[in-house]
Amino acid sequence: MKPLALMGVLTLAGCAVGPSFRAPAAPDTSTYTHDAQPATTVAANGTAQTFVPIEKAPTMWWTQFHSDPLNRFVDTALQQSPTLAQARAKLLQAREDYAAEAGATEYPAIDAKLSGERQKVDIAQFGIPNIPNPGPFTLYDASVSVTYTLDVFGANRRALEALKAQVDYQAYEFDAARLTLAGNVVSTAIRRASLQQQITLTQRLADTQAQQLAITEKRFAAGGVAQLDVHSQRTLLAQTRASLPPLATQLAQADHQLAILLGEPPSKADFGDLTLDALHLPKRVPLTLPSTLARERPDIRASEALLHQASANVGVATANLYPQFTLAGGVGSERPRIRDIVKGLNIWNAGLNLTQPIFHGGELRAKKRSAQAAYDAALAGYQQTVLQGLQQVADTLTALQNDASELQARDDAAQQAQASLAIAQTQYSVGGISQFGRLDAERQALQTKLYRTQAQASRLADTTALFQSLGGEW
Repeated sequence: MKPLALMGVLTLAGCAVGPSFRAPAAPDTSTYTHDAQPATTVAANGTAQTFVPIEKAPTMWWTQFHSDPLNRFVDTALQQSPTLAQARAKLLQAREDYAAEAGATEYPAIDAKLSGERQKVDIAQFGIPNIPNPGPFTLYDASVSVTYTLDVFGANRRALEALKAQVDYQAYEFDAARLTLAGNVVSTAIRRASLQQQITLTQRLADTQAQQLAITEKRFAAGGVAQLDVHSQRTLLAQTRASLPPLATQLAQADHQLAILLGEPPSKADFGDLTLDALHLPKRVPLTLPSTLARERPDIRASEALLHQASANVGVATANLYPQFTLAGGVGSERPRIRDIVKGLNIWNAGLNLTQPIFHGGELRAKKRSAQAAYDAALAGYQQTVLQGLQQVADTLTALQNDASELQARDDAAQQAQASLAIAQTQYSVGGISQFGRLDAERQALQTKLYRTQAQASRLADTTALFQSLGGEW
């Protein structure tokens, strides 16, 4: 028992070789953009967005658009999306892989064996001549064996650490899949609502231009305008009508994409109850620090988990350079008659195996260098993921500033065009201008509304992008 006691002491005192993982330091910056970050955007369409510093990214951020149809879409997607089902299954697989490896390395392996075999002994082979050989006989064997590899240098612990990091990676990938799914649903719904409104306005614009064309053709027939005016009006109408099929295609594609995101076939796409004007722009937009972003964004945390796994793999490769100790033992009963096998134990064995790598052609040290290189690659990948996260937030902050400025100008243009239309309608009612003049004022008002719709959708979409880029818990 002395060797066993010695190995027990070695196991308890053993330490895992290789590097102990430490999470990389958070970004040492307090802002996302080079220029000072304004606390508030300009007021556009009566709304200015204020960036509010918070400690943690908001949860269920899509509810801040105050749209019941949008909330329903996201809830349905989170329940039915095959993408989430796939990510959930991968997480379960990683957990079971960890449980299997933990069971195989943290506990002894105990196996029971029952066998029977027919034997014949040649006594003369044992140096005993002139004695008749006994006839064939059956030997029955029942035994229990126990084996356990002592984790003196931490190879098993590092392997389990790597698998646990893989579990963390799949968990963060699952969170990232949910965040991405919600962001895609919201952005697709916004694009769909914008396209629907653009089609309506473009069709009205085409109808107005068709009326202007009819008036121009009558004037040409009466000799009031040149043929060039007719061709110019026909060109404008044709260009407007030509823009409708691409918009219809984009709308159908948005419907199909939204249906797929919700886990439904495209044939069941029916989202007409969501309109662009029903989406309320959040006035207070939360904004976390870059250091918080690195701790909360699931894609960054997933990259950190891969870095942790690579660090543990360096430990595994290092431990493989050291001796491995395996304890093995067993007891059993070996009898010529099966009914006697339960009468008692008559065989036993116990042993200690030591394996020390001596020469493997440089294989083990090459594997250690390979693991170190994989760690360096994972560290660079983590750093790149953090930088990309900071870039996404910086891009959306800049976009929101410019979106507000653009929408302010588009809104002002729409108001001016609407005021001009009101004056033109009054003048037309008293005979001050022709019907063509009134229609031209209506055309300009519709054109400015079309541009305003696009700017309004861009502002909503970039707000969605900011929420998504901040990450946050579920």
